Amino acid sequence: MAVRKTNLSALSTPQSAAFHLLVIRLSALGDVAMAIPVLLAVVRTYPHLQITCLSREAFAPLFDLIPNTTLYPIEPAGKHKGFHGIYKLFNALRKVGIHGVADLHGVLRTHILKFFFGFTSVPYIQIDKGRVAKRALTRHQNKLFVPLKSTHQRYADVFGELGFPVDLNQVTLVSRQPLSAATAKLLGKSRGKKIGLAPFAAFQGKMYPLEAMDSVIQMLNETAAYSLYLFGGGKEEAHQLQKMAAPYERTVSTAGELSFREQLMVISNLDLMISMDSSNGHLAALFGIPTITLWGVTHPHSGFAPFRQNPEHWLMADRNLFPAIPTSVYGKRTPKGYERAIGTIPPAMIVKKAQEVLGSASSKSSE
Repeated sequence: MAVRKTNLSALSTPQSAAFHLLVIRLSALGDVAMAIPVLLAVVRTYPHLQITCLSREAFAPLFDLIPNTTLYPIEPAGKHKGFHGIYKLFNALRKVGIHGVADLHGVLRTHILKFFFGFTSVPYIQIDKGRVAKRALTRHQNKLFVPLKSTHQRYADVFGELGFPVDLNQVTLVSRQPLSAATAKLLGKSRGKKIGLAPFAAFQGKMYPLEAMDSVIQMLNETAAYSLYLFGGGKEEAHQLQKMAAPYERTVSTAGELSFREQLMVISNLDLMISMDSSNGHLAALFGIPTITLWGVTHPHSGFAPFRQNPEHWLMADRNLFPAIPTSVYGKRTPKGYERAIGTIPPAMIVKKAQEVLGSASSKSSE
């Protein structure tokens, strides 16, 4: 499917019947993926609403999953760079008749856009990130270890303030995607249940040790009941994943082999995803794929658990040994000695949970 971009000359003006809503979520991949179920709720609750999403062109395959939605790609390193670039962006958006802005990001670039929209009558609602509660959750002393509002609900609250409330309990998730020739060939070789594994994360404190993940892969392979697909991005991750997959007949790395759109096709046809607190868990959740998430210095209490996943599928580092967890919301802060806290999740526990979720086949099942 081709990337859909907003045709600025063709969009509705304020005189048109449709309400034209600008939705902003520029990055990162996991956060954009978390916005998709909320947008699905919005477009299905308000089918006549016209939505333009301001985000990166690389995320186009995600926005293509949402009906009645177009992508306007921001170019932060090009024509939309800096204060003057954002002013150009504001003028382009103003000319096409934006009636309201849902800012799901709340960063410097969007603060500047809000400043410009402040000179118009267009309502501009920004996400409440709950920073005070998150600081209380992540501080070392007098930690308030309580579940916070989910990020999905924080997104939904923005739409509610704009007059478009949605019930996230009523969201219909995305269907399995039709396969391209490359992905059909890849999955056509699968035997047994299909498991995705995404061992990487943006920060060390959120990443399961690769040697331990190798043990997980080995144990899953030895059951002869599953086909495994490894996910990651970038040349270095692709190289490491290829090395991890090489010894095992039933394991394939998709990294560097498939486009992002094709990876989504594969993910949507999995039976299970095993992911860090990272984007692949959120991508699998979009399709209702059962997802086991591994948590190190972060924690589901911060509100970033994958959408509509069973809490019993969250495997967490031992807080008896590492009581400061969560040390940060995104995993940026890893106190000394906490670098391998996630390693307190035994590989055998992950394998056992995978077998529980899949209604495990017996060891060495027949082909």
